[in-house]
Amino acid sequence: MTIVDRSAPPVRTHKDNRKWVGKSIRRVEDPKFLRGKGGYIADLVTPGMLHVAVLRSPHAHARIAAIDTVAALSAPGVHAVITGARAAALCDPLPDFGPDPANHTWRCLAVDTVRYVGEGVAVVVADDRYLAEDAAALIEVEYEPLDPVVDPERALAEGAPLVHEPLGSNCAYDRTFDFGDVETDFAEADVVIRDRLRWHRSGGQPLETVGAIADFDHATGELTVHTNSLSFTSYLFMVAGTLKIPTNKLDIIPVPAGGSFGSKLFATKPSVIAGMCSREVGRPVVYLEDRVDNMSNCDHHGSDRVYEVELAMMRDGTMRSLKIDTIDDYGAYIQFGVGHHGNALAQVTGPYRIGSVRYRVRAVLTNKNQQGAYRGFGSEVNNWMLEQMVDKAARELGLDPVQVRRQNFVRTFPHFIPTGNVYDSGNYDAVLDQALKLSDYDRWRAEQQRLLEEEGRYIGIGLITAQERSVFSATEFWFWFDEPGAPVTSMPESVTLKVDATGGITATLYSCAFWGNSPETMVAQLVAEEFDVDPFSVSIVYRGSLDGLPATGPGGSRTTVMLAGAVEGATAKIKAKARQAAAHLLEIDPDDLEWVDGGYQVKGVPERRKSLGDIAIALHLFKHSFPEEIESGLEDSKVFDHPYTTMPSADRKDLGVFYPFMGHACHVPVIEVDIETGGVRFLSYAAVHDCGTLVNPRSLAGHIVGGTAQGIGTALYEEFVYDDDGQLQATSFLDYLIPSAMEVPELKIGHAETPSPYTPHGIKGGGEGGRMMAPAALNVAVNDALAPLGVRVTELPMTPDRLLTAIRNARESR
Repeated sequence: MTIVDRSAPPVRTHKDNRKWVGKSIRRVEDPKFLRGKGGYIADLVTPGMLHVAVLRSPHAHARIAAIDTVAALSAPGVHAVITGARAAALCDPLPDFGPDPANHTWRCLAVDTVRYVGEGVAVVVADDRYLAEDAAALIEVEYEPLDPVVDPERALAEGAPLVHEPLGSNCAYDRTFDFGDVETDFAEADVVIRDRLRWHRSGGQPLETVGAIADFDHATGELTVHTNSLSFTSYLFMVAGTLKIPTNKLDIIPVPAGGSFGSKLFATKPSVIAGMCSREVGRPVVYLEDRVDNMSNCDHHGSDRVYEVELAMMRDGTMRSLKIDTIDDYGAYIQFGVGHHGNALAQVTGPYRIGSVRYRVRAVLTNKNQQGAYRGFGSEVNNWMLEQMVDKAARELGLDPVQVRRQNFVRTFPHFIPTGNVYDSGNYDAVLDQALKLSDYDRWRAEQQRLLEEEGRYIGIGLITAQERSVFSATEFWFWFDEPGAPVTSMPESVTLKVDATGGITATLYSCAFWGNSPETMVAQLVAEEFDVDPFSVSIVYRGSLDGLPATGPGGSRTTVMLAGAVEGATAKIKAKARQAAAHLLEIDPDDLEWVDGGYQVKGVPERRKSLGDIAIALHLFKHSFPEEIESGLEDSKVFDHPYTTMPSADRKDLGVFYPFMGHACHVPVIEVDIETGGVRFLSYAAVHDCGTLVNPRSLAGHIVGGTAQGIGTALYEEFVYDDDGQLQATSFLDYLIPSAMEVPELKIGHAETPSPYTPHGIKGGGEGGRMMAPAALNVAVNDALAPLGVRVTELPMTPDRLLTAIRNARESR
């Protein structure tokens, strides 16, 4: 029996007259970065610090028969050489949230078997990186090659080489979920649209790769690590466990990310390697991945899926049900389990009223670098899959692609989708209407026909409407299992606010620095809104894990919402104390005071007031002027937990509320395909997003542009290509093509605002929307352009070679 708890938090009332929330201001972080004073990992390297280089496996699958490190140890400037066997003695396995981790043990260096090209087998610690790299080249490793398995479908075949023999299979997870009455909905449908779709892997490409500086103090046993990948702060005790040191002896301090896009989410391996090496040599050590390290051994490749999909429809365009069967190639390890599919299930039906879903996921292990996080974390793939199905349905049924979407829109909120997740608010018609106008849709439809008839040009219009879930709950990491090992429910964010004696405000954050939606600017604006101060007067600092409060950090477009809640909570505590202090100073009952323009004043007598500065200096310097219960100082903290989570049902036919704040967008690219070269050229691109109440439209526009650029890369250029022997063919930007400013069009951006009823100010996340929409929109656009030739492209990226092959096959089949 399915027992569902759908209790929601209280509906908030949002004020309209905001001063700073909703205003486009320049980022408060900008000056330090523009001056080259951002403090990235490479900026923190000092003379005397030792450097680490990693020796990577040239084989996709092989046993390590022997390692000879004598020559490397004798090389100039070398302080240590650590092999996988030695590392296994120094460190326990890395933190792993995947299923059955004991049978696919993941370590910082391979011990007896390498499982993908680029996996580390040894590290060298030397006076500089050049000496370390030279010494690493002197290490002699004797390998016994094993047969690799690279194709995920072949990996499932009987007799396929096993990536991890103790598992006895290459399928790490296989489960089918039914949400709603799938069989009845399919039986009653007029038509079933079917397709097979293929999404190849790509990944986030940060400007600065993942790095860490570690300094182990043998006198105290304390390890200090500066890293640009600090996240999931509350779970860093697991890193301490890997390093075999007490958690209260480990201080991990955040450094500006230097770009992440998900690819640094809980990226613990560099910190472990640096910490291990520092403890071994007794000196500060830096390990900063080079580009080959990052591309081949980063543990953060993106999704790599094969879909078999069925969409049940009525002939009038009504959508009834979905059957999804997906094989996901996770590579050699599976650190986050199948949480990528939790992201998909949060919005699996898109903005549409689809009554039921069958979802099968098979997580397959192959001899490739493992999946991690990349902007969208799997939900962008679901958006692409669903929009391809909707577009194909419109074509097969002869329906207007705009109308078939519009007629199926959800219009009543809150709306529970079949999986149990909730859509908190939205106005999808308004977003669509704005996008149609902004893109000049009707004119382009007419122009498309004219250019084909008069000039033989193939123009495509790629309208899609899709979701952007935000603010994940911890339940999505364990609802996959009937008996989870650790059914955690905490994913908090914390802020400490301190008002100094002059009234200056400092906000302390406890997770990733300059990662996600410009957290320093967001917090400055939120604090300014609460205290009626200038956001540029607010100081933002970070604390490490040793003296930090519980925090999770960016991921799943959560940061702004969660920091807003933490700021709101800390502000309430400070204002409550300030009210008591002001009441005492003004000799009046606290209930007779009101907060106005940065201070407390007597209701109806505005000239009797105390500013925040007046109150602060009194609290800091004149303790004996106050009652005993009012302590000195004006500082407080808030640990803000997820505001809306419900538990999954025991039978998992309802997964509960786990990603409740639902953004929405409509993208409309207009492109031209050159059928002789396979090149794709942009003629126009419009994007309208609804991320709830806007905090900083300028910052969000940057996210939309950047995310769309990455989505263009995913759709047209970027792919981690492995050959049949498991050799990675793209280990530099010579082979892994990223769109430049010349390939990314100027975007026409529009915003709609449908506030969430459950979050501070009505904010929703918005950091991933561009990449979550652009691949789907471009695929629809290319198929629209090539429809007169009978071409339908079902594989990303749509490289010139793939497009020319599809055009040639269509011509030959006629």
